Amino acid sequence: MHPTRVIGLMSGTSVDGIDAALVEIIGKDLDIKVELLAGETYPYPAKLRERILGICAGEAISMAELAELDDAIATVFAQAAQNIQIGHPPATLIGSHGQTVFHRPPQRDGENQQSLGYTLQLGRGSVIAHLTGIATVSNFRVADIAAGGQGAPLVPRVDAFLLSHPQESRCVQNIGGIGNVAYLPARHNDWLSQIRGWDTGPGNSLLDLAVQHFSNGAKTYDENGSWAASGTPCYPLVEQWLSQDYFHLPPPKSTGRELFGVNYLHDCLQDAQSYQLSQADVLATITELTVASIVHSYRSYLPKMPERVLLCGGGSQNLYLKHRLESLLASVPVVTTDEVGVSAKFKEAIAFAVLAYWRQLGIPGNLPTATGASQEVLLGEVHQVMSHR
Repeated sequence: MHPTRVIGLMSGTSVDGIDAALVEIIGKDLDIKVELLAGETYPYPAKLRERILGICAGEAISMAELAELDDAIATVFAQAAQNIQIGHPPATLIGSHGQTVFHRPPQRDGENQQSLGYTLQLGRGSVIAHLTGIATVSNFRVADIAAGGQGAPLVPRVDAFLLSHPQESRCVQNIGGIGNVAYLPARHNDWLSQIRGWDTGPGNSLLDLAVQHFSNGAKTYDENGSWAASGTPCYPLVEQWLSQDYFHLPPPKSTGRELFGVNYLHDCLQDAQSYQLSQADVLATITELTVASIVHSYRSYLPKMPERVLLCGGGSQNLYLKHRLESLLASVPVVTTDEVGVSAKFKEAIAFAVLAYWRQLGIPGNLPTATGASQEVLLGEVHQVMSHR
C-alpha cells in the first residue's frame, strides 16, 4: 500500500504561530505508521497575532471584522501548508485545526441537564483548500460537541496508536497554552475503552502572559524556564490557586483562555502582592501551579498513576517546568515524546494530519471516554478542491 502524504496544521491557545507537519501515513485502518518528513513553526505576523489575542481576551468585534480575521488566518495557514512542502513530493490532504478564539464547555444546570458546548476555530478550510489546491479537513471539534462531548481533547485516540506500549501504562502530557493529558493503559484486549483524557488546566498560557507583562512585551515566553528558575515558588499561593473550581471538576472536562487568561493572571498578580514576591518568584509560582495542577489531576482522576509520563508541546522545552514535574512525580520517569520516536514539538500537528486521514477513510476520531461524547463520530468537515471554469 502506498503511503499518503498529509499536512497537519495547528495553532494552540498560546497563539505563538502555526505548527506545520508534513507526514507520510501508511495503513488502512487504525493500525497506522506515521513518518514525519518535515516540521516547522511559522510565526503569525505581529499585527495578526495581536488581533487574535485581543479577541481571545474578549475584545468586541463586528461580523465584518470576524470574516476578515477568519480569511486572514486561513491565508497564513495556507501559506504554511505550501511552505512545508518545499523540497518534498506534494501532499494530497491537509488537516487544519485552525485557531481557537472561543471555547465554552458543556454546562450543567441544577437539575443536571447538560447543554451543548460551543467552540470556534477560525481559518476556514474552504479557503485553505482553494489557495493550496489540496483537499482540506477542518473544524474538527464541532462533531464531538454535537454528540454532547467537550470537543477536547481530541488527540488521545491518535496518541493511543502512536505512543501506547504493550506492557507500560503512560500519560501523554501536552503542555501548550492549556495542558491536556491522555492516559494510555498498557495495550490489551479492551485497552481503548480504558483510555482517559482531559484538560489539566493552564499550560503556558499564564506563564507567557506574565513574561509579556513583566518584560513590557519584549519577551513572549520564558526560554528554558530560566527566569522562573531564578525565583522561589510561594507554596501557600499555589495551594490557594489550586482551590479554583476547575481543578476539582471530575473529567471529562476542557478549558481555555476564557478561564486561564488575562483576567486570571491579573487576579494571580494581585494575590501575589501580599507576599511581596519578586518577578522571578511570581514566575516560579505560576510554573508551580501548572505542575501542581497536572499532578493533582493525575492523583485525583486516574485509575492509577502511570509508569511513565511523555511530555510534548512547547512546555516540554521548559527545563525548569520539566524538573519540577519530575520532582513532584518522584518515582515516575518524565521524558519527552521525542525519546519514544514522536516529535514533541510537532505531535499536535501530526495528530491533526492523522485525524484528517481517518476522516477520509470514514474512521471516527474521537474517544468518548476522553471527551464525554455519547458516541464515536467522524471528526472534521471535508473541503474538496473545486475546479473553477
